[in-house]
Amino acid sequence: MQQSQRETVQALLREKGIMRLTELLEAGVTAATLSRMKRNGEVRHLARGLYQLADADLELHHDMAEVAKRVPKGVVCLVSALAFHELTLDMPAKMWIAIGRKDWAPKIDRIAIRCVRFADSLLQEGYETHSIEGVAVKVFSVSRTVVDCFRHRSKVGLALAIEGLQEALRQKRATPGEIAEQAMALGAYTLVKPYLEALTANG
Repeated sequence: MQQSQRETVQALLREKGIMRLTELLEAGVTAATLSRMKRNGEVRHLARGLYQLADADLELHHDMAEVAKRVPKGVVCLVSALAFHELTLDMPAKMWIAIGRKDWAPKIDRIAIRCVRFADSLLQEGYETHSIEGVAVKVFSVSRTVVDCFRHRSKVGLALAIEGLQEALRQKRATPGEIAEQAMALGAYTLVKPYLEALTANG
């Protein structure tokens, strides 16, 4: 029986990448089995209640997968989303996560998190879902991220917002029309318009 539980853990973690303790318990795995596998170096205890196979390849954005597992409603935003989309050379010291107005603000020992509270309606759209280490991670799209950086320029700095816009256009990651449409949808068009026009004036 112990062997079958061990195999269950290996199969589940190989498929899903990172799992919560509660998910493993629901699959019929005991806490004793996990403790034994942790002692034997078969699984990695990432944080309280989060497990991964010890030999799993850690992707560049591993922290995003770990945070997404802890904060499933959260969306990677602002500086972290810019970095994910490779629109800035800045590597943020903290993980920027958008959460609802009344959502619990997570604390993870190993990862510094900067929470930005959004209206629930603004969390429901404008994001993409990326699979990182088998975990579904929500990240705001390029155009949404650029516009959000202008909207939250007091937090991230206007220079970073302009850099994100410039890189999105230069790399053709978003068209001027897509950015303008997103800005209008978020009530930020008058804010973004002069910079968009300046960067597209020469075609």
